Amino acid sequence: MTDRVIPLADLRYAASLPRIPLIETPPTGLLGDTLGRPLRDLRISVTDRCNFRCSYCMPKEVFDKHYSFLPHSSLLSFEEITRTAKLFVAHGVRKIRLTGGEPLLRKNLEILIAMLSGLRTPEGEPLDITLTTNGSVLARKAQALKDAGLQRVTVSLDALDDTIFRRMNDADFPVHEVLEGIEAAQKAGLGPIKVNMVVKRGTNDSQILPMARHFKGTPVVLRFIEYMDVGATNGWRMDEVLPSAEVVARIGAAFPLEPIGANASGETAERWRYKDGGGEVGVISSVTQAFCHDCNRARLSTEGKLFLCLFASHGHDLRALLRGGHSDAQIAGAIGLIWQARDDRYSELRSAAGGTDAPGAEPRERRVEMHYIGG
Repeated sequence: MTDRVIPLADLRYAASLPRIPLIETPPTGLLGDTLGRPLRDLRISVTDRCNFRCSYCMPKEVFDKHYSFLPHSSLLSFEEITRTAKLFVAHGVRKIRLTGGEPLLRKNLEILIAMLSGLRTPEGEPLDITLTTNGSVLARKAQALKDAGLQRVTVSLDALDDTIFRRMNDADFPVHEVLEGIEAAQKAGLGPIKVNMVVKRGTNDSQILPMARHFKGTPVVLRFIEYMDVGATNGWRMDEVLPSAEVVARIGAAFPLEPIGANASGETAERWRYKDGGGEVGVISSVTQAFCHDCNRARLSTEGKLFLCLFASHGHDLRALLRGGHSDAQIAGAIGLIWQARDDRYSELRSAAGGTDAPGAEPRERRVEMHYIGG
């Protein structure tokens, strides 16, 4: 008997083999965790690779030419992703977001989108299928993505100034190509489009007003995200966090704003609209105003590890079940047990501790990197 060789990359993050329940209970769509939070949103990372080297996500000094990314054999196939997504839908998921890395680097992604767009809720309703991208190849892909069944895109864009943007993506990529991608997505009907800007004090906060001015009066919804302490490679410091309240104040001083309500329960963005009718902006206060209390998101990594929090350090190896001959009913049961035991609320605990690691956390605990499970 030949020993199975496990790539070192597969051992990058700790993962437990999920427990199969002794009695099979069909999913009801009413699954809740220990805090009563339902499962509604599944974020699927389709690749751990990216063509940008943004300092807050994949800094070049860590993710250089010597970095070992996951081998293709480790990645979930499109069939495995779709099978898993179907089981999550049975448990209550209504929205699927494809992430990365940069998801558009995954070859033939349109095939996966077509497969996922064929899924239906128990009530027969289609899912909300969306994707987050850095926009670098969106101009070439937008129409094919729409034709495959993708409904919306969110584009990451951290500056309009080309010099600042190139410095932040650290790949010398020009901003005009991302703007062309956004325009192509609009023409293809991938909307409403959201544009996310991660704000780092002293790095790109000078771009807040230029970004607001550029997208004001368009259908694009601009959202500002507080710089987060995800993973362990981005050198996060609290003094580089610009609170969302200050972002709103800066924009409101130039363009008066008024608050508006959330679109849905569990929405991460606080919404504001221009009083003159020029559209809306949002802020995601992941550091200064934690929203763990109604988080309804699960994250599936590129090679099939389920994480229950963006700041998790431990996953659950669903790929082992998918490739181990287990039935759909068994895997659905395992997913149910995992979610029912969920008690994650890292950001709330960090806030209670004054912005440091959560009370009781191991000081050397290695949290999962953002590029590995998406934002």
